[in-house]
Amino acid sequence: MTTADVTTFDPPIRSTGHMLRKRITETPDRRAYSYPVTDGTEENWTTLTWGEVGTQAAEVGAGLISLGVQAEQRVAIASTTRYEWALADYGIVFAAAATVTVFPTTLAEDVRFILDDSDSTVVFVEDAAQLAKITGLRPALPKVHTVVVLDDALPDGADRGWVISMDDLRRRGRERLGSHPGEIDARIDDTDLDDLATLIYTSGTTGRPKGVLLPHRVLVFEVLAMEGTLRRTSPEDVLTIDDKQFLWLPLSHVMGKLLLMMPVHLGFETAIDGRVDRIVSNLPVVRPTFMGSAPRIFEKAYNGIVTMMADDPGPLRVREKLFHWASRVGVKVFDADHGDGSTTATRWDRIQARLADRLVFSTVRERFGGRIRYFISGSAALNTDISRWFGAAGMIILEAYGMTESGGGSCLGMPNAYRAGWIGRPLDGVDLRIAEDGEILFRCAGVMDGYHNNPEATAEALSEDGWMHTGDIGDMDEDGFVRITDRKKELFKTSNGKYVAPALMEAEFKGLCPVASNLVVIGEGRPYVSALVALDEDALLAWAQRTGVDGGYARVAADPRTRTLVQGYIDELNSSLNRWEQVKRFQILPRDLTVENAELTPSLKLRRKPVAANFADQVEANYS
Repeated sequence: MTTADVTTFDPPIRSTGHMLRKRITETPDRRAYSYPVTDGTEENWTTLTWGEVGTQAAEVGAGLISLGVQAEQRVAIASTTRYEWALADYGIVFAAAATVTVFPTTLAEDVRFILDDSDSTVVFVEDAAQLAKITGLRPALPKVHTVVVLDDALPDGADRGWVISMDDLRRRGRERLGSHPGEIDARIDDTDLDDLATLIYTSGTTGRPKGVLLPHRVLVFEVLAMEGTLRRTSPEDVLTIDDKQFLWLPLSHVMGKLLLMMPVHLGFETAIDGRVDRIVSNLPVVRPTFMGSAPRIFEKAYNGIVTMMADDPGPLRVREKLFHWASRVGVKVFDADHGDGSTTATRWDRIQARLADRLVFSTVRERFGGRIRYFISGSAALNTDISRWFGAAGMIILEAYGMTESGGGSCLGMPNAYRAGWIGRPLDGVDLRIAEDGEILFRCAGVMDGYHNNPEATAEALSEDGWMHTGDIGDMDEDGFVRITDRKKELFKTSNGKYVAPALMEAEFKGLCPVASNLVVIGEGRPYVSALVALDEDALLAWAQRTGVDGGYARVAADPRTRTLVQGYIDELNSSLNRWEQVKRFQILPRDLTVENAELTPSLKLRRKPVAANFADQVEANYS
């Protein structure tokens, strides 16, 4: 795959349904999924083979057909990440219908809009809480004729008939398969590349969600392009059937959807559990070889390790000093081997780095399961100091770049061609260029068909000759490496006429300050740049206990000693910035930013307008 011409993309796999059926046929006895099951107070992980997943998916698919679901008809899923989400999606695939994704934290009015705009007729909901949300919207959703609850038992008061359980759906599916044994295969055989596979509504950092139309062509292209690029450029790093993925990302997000399809194509096992608070504790249990994540998880893990080292009880603080020495020599050697040639490492540096690996980093790797080949980071900028530290620890983080509108991936860093702060080169089959104003444009078979019911937005995003306007500002060097410098819409100009790019400043600060959760840079039309600082509760309280500051989050955040701590990191950030970019004043927020308050998207991207509205007093205090 070397051309971005959509018309030349003609793979033997014609749909995600073909891909899933092929996997089940080829390796029915291989492990496909593992997931946690709680029995009383004890939690264990259960496993399923591809053959078992195929049987269950066929039951769900036939069950949907028994409900009258037609090819390309929309079926929605509103749930956190769990095995049943994947099962519902695979069932939709086998019915040749189209999955509509709904983040479980989506506000009721946006849920109403998504289900109505998409013409969804069946909705999978996770539990009683999601069912209550849909039930409250029922008068405004006349097209929704069935709601399927993923949990085993229906909640009290559920409208039986309109609401059914997943078990009941699968029972109907078994009956349908008995009377129509070839129906699933016929649906799969009739599905082709340009048929609709999924309709993903962008969570968006501003405005109402837009429905992105992704045909099977996009998902098939993405999977084949990622595998093919790795195989061509770094064959020893290609994922194989013997790998194991840990999947916690929201499956309503395009990156999660893509990571559902990669194991279908390659056959490896996926351990799935969407509980964000269990990610770190799950890793040594699951022992994955790779994981996709948003940058916030890497930031939190790194800051947690730094905080733990700072809690060294010894009078000489040997453990903490050893950690910082290992980090220093490890990063120096990593930079020499993976940088731009400006850094070198002596033989003595390399001897120290090997010793540091044996004494420190081998233990760190065990905290992540001991088998990580690499991580993949996407959805936002990753602080380069953190990515280099993980690389030094032997767990390289590959930065991926893409959009919902491109099926999740357009560029990917490679283990043997790594540059911190760069998102690698375009995948095979992706044409990428930089417009005169610095905007990144790309064209490939992985680009959406458009925005559902929104021709104006489609015309704005897609040129007539197929170039996708990303809204990201960046550059590409002579070797084809691409770097994102900021979002086009997030660049702002102070009242002094100076442009400021907030995203890079924010990522840099989160790598500097071990107690930081988020930094929100402000200054549009203002005389100078200011910021709001949200702190990570776990890291903050650990620091407070060590320092002798009493109280919970709000009390510690308001303590003058906390402000002094944060001021030091603001000063360090400012030392690397132009004068007009420097943060002159800041406010520490009384709580962290949350998805529930619409300040973060479900994929943990910052939503600036809600933050500014929710903390208007703190913004104005910066300029009073």
